[in-house]
Formats: sequence, structure tokens, C-alpha cells
Amino acid sequence: MARPFKCRRVAFVPDVTFFKPAGIPLRALEEVRLTVEEAEAIRLKDLEGLEQEAGADKMNVSRPTFQRILASARQKIADAILNGKAIRIEGGNFEISPLRLRCANSHEWEVPSQAITEGSPQLCPVCNAPGIEPFVPAGFGWGGKGRGWVRGRHRHIG
Repeated sequence: MARPFKCRRVAFVPDVTFFKPAGIPLRALEEVRLTVEEAEAIRLKDLEGLEQEAGADKMNVSRPTFQRILASARQKIADAILNGKAIRIEGGNFEISPLRLRCANSHEWEVPSQAITEGSPQLCPVCNAPGIEPFVPAGFGWGGKGRGWVRGRHRHIG
């Protein structure tokens, strides 16, 4: 029996998900599909400069799996750049990291997914203190603009 597929943890979903070479009409281009977890591996390794072990920990996968995801992403990006193809970031099998908050009095809690769409809480649910800030546990990856803070179940897109 095959080993169950482990959902990859993603802390950042990019706002821009499509890139194409300038001056070439879209209808004339081939497309390369980069999954969200491949984009996350590129972000962790090449943008944040993490070692593979740390990147694997942040994505909740083994180091060899992280290496395979990274190699696949790099091959697709090289193909697109060198052969003049468009890149679309979409799909994959991943979960989005939850948002943890901390008040000025050091109370910590996770925010449910519906609360994110309604806006971040303004007061601590324990002591009603203002000054709520995102809390990043040691060794956990978070990435720009708060997009990775949306709490998600296992998502399969594409």
C-alpha cells in the first residue's frame, strides 16, 4: 500500500500568479504551470535563503521531498525563461498556515478562518487589551502581506 500523501504547508500565496514574456501575444505562448507549493519552496530557499532542512521543516515535508519540489520548480522556471513561455502559479495540494495572534499582555490564540475575512480582532479575547499583533512561533515560516495567515484545511486547487 502506498504511503499517504502529506499535505504541504504554505505560508505565502502570491498575489500575482501569471508572468509572460513582454512583446509576445498570450495566444502565441506556451504555459508552464508552477504549483503553489513549488512557489513556496522557491520563496523559502532562494528568496529567504534558508537551508533545505529549514525549508522542509517550514513546509512540513521531508528534506528529500523539499529537494524534489525545489528541483521541479527550478526546472519549470528555467524552461519558461529560456524558451519564452508564460508561467502560471496555481493548484497543488497544500494547507495554509494558521494565524496566531498575541496581545500586549502575552496572551496567544489562533484566529478561525471566518474571523480573517471579517478583519483581525481589535481586542484580546482573554483580557480585552488592545495592541494585537501577529505572533510567529520560533522556527515557523511566514511570508509577506499576511496572505499566508489565512487558516485553511487541506486544499486542492486545479
